[in-house]
Amino acid sequence: MPEQVQESSGSARVVSLTQSHSELATALDQVGAIVVGKEPVIKLAFTCLIANGHLLLEDVPGMGKTTLAQALAVSTGLNYQRIQFTSDMLPADILGITVYSREREAFDFHPGPIFSQLVLADEINRATPKTQSALLEAMAERQVTIEGETRDLPAPFFVIATQNPVDLAGTFALPDSQLDRFLMRLHMGYPAPEAERRLLEEKDRQLLLRDAQVCLPLKDLQVLQKQAKDVHSSPALLDYLQALVGATRAFPGVQTGLSPRGALAILACSRAWALLEQRDHLIPEDVQAVFVAVAAHRLRLGAEASADQEALAQQVLEQVPIP
Repeated sequence: MPEQVQESSGSARVVSLTQSHSELATALDQVGAIVVGKEPVIKLAFTCLIANGHLLLEDVPGMGKTTLAQALAVSTGLNYQRIQFTSDMLPADILGITVYSREREAFDFHPGPIFSQLVLADEINRATPKTQSALLEAMAERQVTIEGETRDLPAPFFVIATQNPVDLAGTFALPDSQLDRFLMRLHMGYPAPEAERRLLEEKDRQLLLRDAQVCLPLKDLQVLQKQAKDVHSSPALLDYLQALVGATRAFPGVQTGLSPRGALAILACSRAWALLEQRDHLIPEDVQAVFVAVAAHRLRLGAEASADQEALAQQVLEQVPIP
């Protein structure tokens, strides 16, 4: 049966519990069984996918970043390629090359791993800025230009990048323009003792990945992505979002606040989060749920900043009143 949801205006909206929503719930459960104790991170990762964005996972090695990306790929059944970034990697290793064929007396294009629906850019900040920049056009425009010819990428096109903290040896910091192409940045963090005990007692995660099934097929994922764009946002809700964005531009310790693209990113993720909550309209809690993950990595801090990006984004969230 459809579920009745009451809006603040008093009008009733109907959210149908469709097959796509049921399959999404199954996919969330499956990924949660593989990446244990990280349900909030997993839900935000699916939010990013449904919002048709790209995801950056940042943490020290061994926290499960790659496992999360692999579990998402298996659960959605998207065509998947993993790129292990290294300091000697070249852009052609990602995009592909053209090779002359003597038999055909013509050049043939050999596509690189970027031509996949889900691309895992593992340890992206180990590559040089030149190689990192090979992803810019792909992530922003869903296309790549190689030797003057523009080629479209598959749809959907979802990049999950992992990176080590920039203070570790052998890393190159991502420039602001690259960071801005990621809809969200998430941190895995250490597992709770109960979750870590499960990791010690249960089967190896790679064995669980081999047994995992496709829970959210492409057609149903595309239905959810379309539904997310149709989630209603009231004028009062947009006022709240604008107040948050404006606060980041004048907040103590923040040199550069959110851009209009950042505001649109928060709106897109809020809509996707509302859809996961089986609502077709936004409430302030949807914005609050995604705000830090979407906003923090877009804030450029000044020398007088008293906290890191996540902490300042959280302070903005706490200080701006809900209408």
